[in-house]
Amino acid sequence: MDGAPGDGWTPGFLGAHTIGDMGGWSFSIGRILGVDVRIHLFFALLLVVSVSYTSVAGISAGRGVGLWLLLLLAVAVREVARGIAAAWFGLQLRSILLLPTGAMPSYATREDTERAATAGVQRGLALVGPIANLVVGLLFVGFVLGMSSDLGLWSLLERPWITPNHLLRSLIWMQLLLGAINLLPAFPLDGGRVLRGELTRAGGGLKRTRLAAGAGQVIAIGLIVAGILLPNLLLMIAGVFVLTFAHMEDQGVLLESSVAAVRMRDVMLTEFSTLSASATLEDATQQAVHTLQDVFPVVRGRNLVGAVSRQGIFEALEANGNGYVQGVMTRSFHTAQPEDSLVQTLQRITTGVGAQLVPVVEGERVVGIITPQNLSQSMGVLSQRRRLAERSARVERSREEE
Repeated sequence: MDGAPGDGWTPGFLGAHTIGDMGGWSFSIGRILGVDVRIHLFFALLLVVSVSYTSVAGISAGRGVGLWLLLLLAVAVREVARGIAAAWFGLQLRSILLLPTGAMPSYATREDTERAATAGVQRGLALVGPIANLVVGLLFVGFVLGMSSDLGLWSLLERPWITPNHLLRSLIWMQLLLGAINLLPAFPLDGGRVLRGELTRAGGGLKRTRLAAGAGQVIAIGLIVAGILLPNLLLMIAGVFVLTFAHMEDQGVLLESSVAAVRMRDVMLTEFSTLSASATLEDATQQAVHTLQDVFPVVRGRNLVGAVSRQGIFEALEANGNGYVQGVMTRSFHTAQPEDSLVQTLQRITTGVGAQLVPVVEGERVVGIITPQNLSQSMGVLSQRRRLAERSARVERSREEE
């Protein structure tokens, strides 16, 4: 029963530790060699900005599109290199989310995710992308020199380095700058991933991890200022993204520290409905009418055999007509014990296809469930209870002092 729960389930409520939050602002552009490639909507905004800039400047809109494509090419170079490195390390990618500063990968299995987080593999994956950009940038420099000295190689030193007026110069600087930027120690850049991994492995603690997140914010502000002064669009874009992620990382560290002692029994849903594997889909929809539950454990007798979502039931009915629950349920999911740590449980869960559900079991008996919907509500109630308890304790201490 150990596998991946449903679409959208991630431990992303802990901050920028997963791609879940950013993935909601993306769309798929297809599958390449079995990997789902998604592109962040910020790319669409950049395309609009590039075309608008060329229109205002009286330049052909095609040059604005060309500049946008050069950024996409730089990101593609980085991610192709990382994909080759991942295959070299024996890792299987499930999806990648393309961002203007690079991409965020998601692996097919928990074992791949854990292996990618080991020191040697993480450093290798972090270095290969920036090196690829730097090498490709230098190769284009050699190409320009080999073509003709009249192509203006030395104009590379002129500003702005990245402009629709000079796409060849922009092509070279896009590769060189993306490679250099990703070596900076700020999440989600490659240097920041390595730094965060080293702090985690060294038991960095809350203070040191927050210092790293704070350093990321300083670096981000520096990139934005440098992008404005030079001017340089890529530096500004990188600065905005790093600042956003550094803030998410800081908030995630604080939230993770506050829920470190939370157990699954503290937040699990104890009143829930189950579905029989032999029930028909129409019977399942009738049962779903009488509950607000979005996902259901599927049982055969007293044994847990699968999980299915309300949406999955309706989609199966619409596509294939009536059938049996066992035909549409997912058999691959994580389980947890009541005393398991919530943080550790979520950290070992990766996104995947199936119902968004973590059953909490004692032996063969399901005693509770965790879903993204009930988790956010339970965490809110738990937080309010703790604040009230702390307030009552302060009042009691004040009375005793008086």
